[in-house]
Amino acid sequence: MLTEEARRTARHLRIDLEKGGIHLSPEKLDRVNQLNIEILQLCRQFNENIITDPGHVDIFPASHLPKKLHHLAKTIYRPSSFASKRSTGPDCNLKERGFRLVTEPSTLCSILQLVSDAEVRKMAYIRGNSVPRANLVVLDKLLAARHEFAEIMGYKSYAEFALKDNMASSPEVVLSFLNEMSKTVRPKAEEEFKKILDFKMGESGQLVEDLEPWDEPYFTRMMKSSAQNLDYSVVVSYFSLPQCIEGLKVLAQSLFGVKCHEIPLGHGESWHPDVLKLSLHHPDEGDLGYLYLDLKSRKGKHPICAHFAIKGGRRISETDYQLPIVALVCNFPGSNFASVHLHHSDVETLFHEFGHALHSLLSRTDYQHFSGTRVVLDFAETPSNLFEYYAWDYRVLRKFAKHNSTGDPIPEKLVQSLIGAKNMFAATELQRQVFYALIDQALHTMQPSSVKDTVSIVADLKREHTSWKYVEGTHWHTRFSHLVTYGAGYYSYLYAKCFAATIWQKILQQDPLSLAAGSALRSKFLQHGGAKDPTIILNDLVGNSVVRKQNGGIIPDITSLVEEMQLSNSS
Repeated sequence: MLTEEARRTARHLRIDLEKGGIHLSPEKLDRVNQLNIEILQLCRQFNENIITDPGHVDIFPASHLPKKLHHLAKTIYRPSSFASKRSTGPDCNLKERGFRLVTEPSTLCSILQLVSDAEVRKMAYIRGNSVPRANLVVLDKLLAARHEFAEIMGYKSYAEFALKDNMASSPEVVLSFLNEMSKTVRPKAEEEFKKILDFKMGESGQLVEDLEPWDEPYFTRMMKSSAQNLDYSVVVSYFSLPQCIEGLKVLAQSLFGVKCHEIPLGHGESWHPDVLKLSLHHPDEGDLGYLYLDLKSRKGKHPICAHFAIKGGRRISETDYQLPIVALVCNFPGSNFASVHLHHSDVETLFHEFGHALHSLLSRTDYQHFSGTRVVLDFAETPSNLFEYYAWDYRVLRKFAKHNSTGDPIPEKLVQSLIGAKNMFAATELQRQVFYALIDQALHTMQPSSVKDTVSIVADLKREHTSWKYVEGTHWHTRFSHLVTYGAGYYSYLYAKCFAATIWQKILQQDPLSLAAGSALRSKFLQHGGAKDPTIILNDLVGNSVVRKQNGGIIPDITSLVEEMQLSNSS
């Protein structure tokens, strides 16, 4: 008598209960419960260490730091090297002025991109990638706890346990996909590496032996700016936060025929006065759901950008539906709402998170268990990756990206320059994502008895899969928080990238704001949440070329992504 969705829900509830060990003997269940608590505490500790120990670098003399970074630094002093230690004359109190910079990720990124002094960049790179040291021990404990947990559950590794119910279904399938991606992207990434090296030689006017990891952000930024004649400060002037929210409204209206209305917050409903509340309203269907936007940075706020489902949608009766409620939380800097201006990468992030929100708000499932983003992990990032395309399309951007003083729409030439800059090192960026996913797999398949530590595993993978050096003494992965949140699932971003490229090319690229395309996207994909098999959803939407079977699992077809990035043309 049950519907297909009800049967699927029952199956998934059973899987969830078994993932918690409900079927085990009392002794084993006790141990599994202990391990689950331990794993949770270690994950929390890992993330806390990243925030409490961001590292710092001291720069002397002060002149080595460009003026535009002074606002990120704290002035410090040290005894001047001119003052002799034994000196008792008037020079003995001379002090040299310098700067201390905290090497948390966004500041480190600014230093690496904007400081011309290679020694300063090197110091910052090494310092920023050698913290938090405590996480080396935390990660070892976490991997050991996850491994023991997986063994009690009857699996060879934590990766095998984590992937069983995903599209990929096994670590072997994931590795074959990642190795194929690595091989495909390698030739073009090597070309890009050589271009950066040639540029560095041209800049220094002498024969340069090699590229250092701290050279990449600095020289690629310079190359993008000069090749595309790009001034990033001009780009920012077109993306005030209120205009970007207009952009989200334009997307919802054009694609799905829904209006986003700002509605007042009830007493005590909001956790901060900066929060906006929108309702998604369809002229025929009424309200579809509610969206809280908490987008501005503030002291003490966690520095993440994320989508949170507060309440899942579900069918209550023949006529009533429990409306979904979601929140988008970002951390865009600015003193007040109107003064917040987004870098283009922030606009892309906002659209990415809005893709998740639409998945939640437009799904119409009988059970909360499958509402919106409650899908298998290697399918979950597909709508968010798809909506990133909208942040790059001039036909979309001209509708909302207006200059903050003149009100003129963003010039097409500027958007072309942004796209040109994005494409210049796209293979290097894709290679980096493959490398990250390989680290995640390797760490979650290794046996605790292995003599190799996490640092040497990461170093070996870097040498094997990229052209860049590993720098002795660094352990970048100790602040890669996706290791704790995704645990063997980071590859899912690359799955999503492939699926999104196919959907964009086949459904949306021709007319990205078409109501017909939006209607197909909603009825064949978003409204099903996790209530339908992802392979069936993808095949219904774009035809059966979007996925292929491999060793009992499913991997994405990479053709659309390869075409988009022109990877097949590499020599």
